[in-house]
Amino acid sequence: MKVVIVYKNDSDHARPVLDYLRDFEHQTGHVLETLDPDQPDGEQFCRAYDIVAYPTVIAVADDSTMQNTWVGLPLPTISEVSYYIQ
Repeated sequence: MKVVIVYKNDSDHARPVLDYLRDFEHQTGHVLETLDPDQPDGEQFCRAYDIVAYPTVIAVADDSTMQNTWVGLPLPTISEVSYYIQ
């Protein structure tokens, strides 16, 4: 299982996402994967999971099935997301 945050680094929501990433790592010891929807790999990921709003936090199982998704601000609690970290 993995959790990915899709966001645009040059946007008004970048600062809350960066703060969240720092806090998440500090509290759980895990680093969340990030993707930029304007990069080729991010664009493909967004197309595959129909992500059209940012930031989006998405939990994906090992077989690529979406387990949960959170769209926009405020971001989900760290405990909600850490449930999906293996």
